[in-house]
Amino acid sequence: MTRRTIAIIAGEPNSISSEIIFKCWKKRKQYIHQPLLVIGSIHLLNLQKKKLKYNIKIKKINSNFKTRDLIGNKIPVYDVIYKQEKPFQKISSKSNKYIFKCFDIAKKFINDQKILGFINCPVCKESLFREKYQGITEFLSKKTNRSGNEVMLIYNKKLSVSPITTHIPLNQVSRKINKLEIVKKVKIISNFYKKIFRKSPNIAIMGLNPHNFSSKKKSEEKEIILPAVKAIKKLGIKAMGPISPDAFFAIFKQYKIDVIVGMYHDQVLSPFKTLFKYDAINITLGLPYIRISPDHGVAENIIGKNVADPKSLIESIKFFNCVK
Repeated sequence: MTRRTIAIIAGEPNSISSEIIFKCWKKRKQYIHQPLLVIGSIHLLNLQKKKLKYNIKIKKINSNFKTRDLIGNKIPVYDVIYKQEKPFQKISSKSNKYIFKCFDIAKKFINDQKILGFINCPVCKESLFREKYQGITEFLSKKTNRSGNEVMLIYNKKLSVSPITTHIPLNQVSRKINKLEIVKKVKIISNFYKKIFRKSPNIAIMGLNPHNFSSKKKSEEKEIILPAVKAIKKLGIKAMGPISPDAFFAIFKQYKIDVIVGMYHDQVLSPFKTLFKYDAINITLGLPYIRISPDHGVAENIIGKNVADPKSLIESIKFFNCVK
């Protein structure tokens, strides 16, 4: 079995996941260049495609599948049982066991070398994890014994961003950043670019405070970020910083920057999404396999309305085309 096969985990049952999967499948000849397998409930997908009026057929796939089983006009689906009478309902913790089982199956297929990696469609983190994990990134890192090595990279061909801290309150950021953490994560990002794109990326590292200024004698820029940047440069990584965050997204092209690393989530995600909207994907670095997700949530406000934009899922699929 070739490891070129990729899987799509159907994600939260009551979301836009099935809709964007159907829309991608309709455009498969344009974007899908390798075998694809969906992991999810066939019963639910049938209910939802009828509701959304998609004339798409589904093919049930077993665990001993071969590449040839995934080729054709029917969506190949590894069936995970989930009982729901209506096509769409309110999001609840009822789906947690089902979602975790989908992830477990994907990881087993990776271990068995049946798939190269997977894309997980959106899940509701608040319902799925409560307070146990900050998000999918941290959950998968823990499950693969890579805790502390996970890196969130929001990727776009023109510019990518990565926060040193992820889903934590803003008042915790200052005490969560340190020199070793910054150096480690930037090194992981640089190695990823070298492996996948055969290039050494230009990386800009943001300061924490407005204009890199703090009234405190010992600022985070002087005590943590600047020493980290110096250590990163000694490793031969092309880096600059700490950069004042307020205007750099407006001028990053002048410096031919590939990646902007910020100290916290919204510092880089807010300006990034202003520039690129949904033309991006979320890649978890530091895992023993490739995990990607569309860079958006479950979109409760448009569930079942057939107006969801599949662009980010399409970009997730296209990314695997460049993975050797």
